Amino acid sequence: MEPMEEAALRAIASPRRREILRLVWDRELSSGDIASHFDVSWPAISQNLRVLEGAELVRTRRCGTARLYRANRSRLGPLRAVLVKMWEADLDRLAELAEDEERSAST
Repeated sequence: MEPMEEAALRAIASPRRREILRLVWDRELSSGDIASHFDVSWPAISQNLRVLEGAELVRTRRCGTARLYRANRSRLGPLRAVLVKMWEADLDRLAELAEDEERSAST
C-alpha cells in the first residue's frame, strides 16, 4: 500500500474525521463552522483538520483571515479500490472459515 493511501485510511479511521468529511462534502466551511458541530475544543478540531489535510482528503482555501475547508473528492476515489480489495479479501477468508467449519461438522 502506498504511503498516501495509508495516511488516508488512518485519517478516515476516526469517526470524527469522517463526520468532518461529511460536513465539507458539498460545501466549504470555516474551521469555526466545523467546530460548532462538535462538543470538543477548537484545537481538537484543528488537529483533525490537519490530519485530513495531510492525507489530502480536504482542500483548504484562505478567504481573508479565515481558512475554508472542502472535501477533496478526487482523493477519495482511489481509496475505494483499496477498501474494496480489503473487503473482498475478508469475505474470501470468511467463506474459507465457513467451509472449513462445515467440513468439520460433517465428519
